[in-house]
Amino acid sequence: MLAETAYGKSRVRLVKVARHGDRHDLTDLAVAIRFEGDYDTSYTDGDNSGVLPTDTMKNTVYALAATGEAEEPEVFGMRLASHFRQRNPRLRRVRIDISAHPWGRIAIGGREQGQAFIRQGSETRTSTVEMDATKHTIGAGVTDLTILKSSRSAFAGFLRDEYTTLPDTADRLLATSLTATWRYADAEVHFGPAWRVIRTTLVETFAQHDSKSVQHTLHEMARAVLDSVAPVTAIRLVMPNKHHLPVDLARLGLENRNEVFVPTDEPYGLIEATLVR
Repeated sequence: MLAETAYGKSRVRLVKVARHGDRHDLTDLAVAIRFEGDYDTSYTDGDNSGVLPTDTMKNTVYALAATGEAEEPEVFGMRLASHFRQRNPRLRRVRIDISAHPWGRIAIGGREQGQAFIRQGSETRTSTVEMDATKHTIGAGVTDLTILKSSRSAFAGFLRDEYTTLPDTADRLLATSLTATWRYADAEVHFGPAWRVIRTTLVETFAQHDSKSVQHTLHEMARAVLDSVAPVTAIRLVMPNKHHLPVDLARLGLENRNEVFVPTDEPYGLIEATLVR
């Protein structure tokens, strides 16, 4: 028997240009839609009478982008979720995940161009909206935010057994590709400014913290967000430890003064935690 079902549309790509005279704003989104509801007979009996085609879901993304703002992914996600909830009687819960890819303006001679843009790194702003008949939740985040500090990072005093070869270190490189997700208490939030404050808080805390481990710094980063941004009720950080290993230069007759490293992608340590109020 069926235990659980869901269906939807993923990777709906959308670029919208908002034209304000000679200055344009660019929004670059990837949208995923997930339906949960009374759709079992579409699986067991081939009854499609209550099934909204996923192609219609895709078209709805473009229609709502054309008829309203799409710049704030949380707000656009709420619009999509409300639209689907109101029009689909068999739908119990809808989830909208949006990834926003950042673009900055190209500057020439120190002056930003109003109609020319450059993609800003690998990081992505994310949002998630979940809605059912009685409530909704709004979350946001950032993925692939690559950060590194070349000092104020240590790892020592750890448990050892017969297989431990890692030496204590009081001064190492600490690098990670941060994924952070958080949940807001309600929709009464200025989402863009809040997202920027949270991102800044995470990055600045990472840079300034005297780290005894990735876990130690992760906790401080998450705690700083809860302390400084009141609408955030919970935050989860995932921080893979992107190792940078000192190169053994002694065999070349040289001294490595903690200056030459080789970055390694695999294997890597994976550190994660969730903090709540």
